[in-house]
Amino acid sequence: MTLHAGAPMPAELRHTMRAKQHPARAVPCPHCGAAVRRPCVLRTTGRSLPQPHPQRVSDWAKTTACCPDCQVTPEVPCHDEGRARNTVHARRYQEAEATAA
Repeated sequence: MTLHAGAPMPAELRHTMRAKQHPARAVPCPHCGAAVRRPCVLRTTGRSLPQPHPQRVSDWAKTTACCPDCQVTPEVPCHDEGRARNTVHARRYQEAEATAA
């Protein structure tokens, strides 16, 4: 079998290959510093991880979805009765996944 390194990839195939990536790759990772569209890595060894860090998923959910629990808009952190949270509510993850699908 001959590989054609210079042949262009069809757009349908490119989309299918990218669709397998977690949508959280749309934001940089605050934990390991991975750039947009790059996989998260272990900070000690530099090995690529198959799934993004929880902090990256949390940032992605915060930037893409409104929170049904605390009624905040995208980019605004979740809160519990006015007290800021370090993470987002579980329903905001679900909302972000529904938005990405």
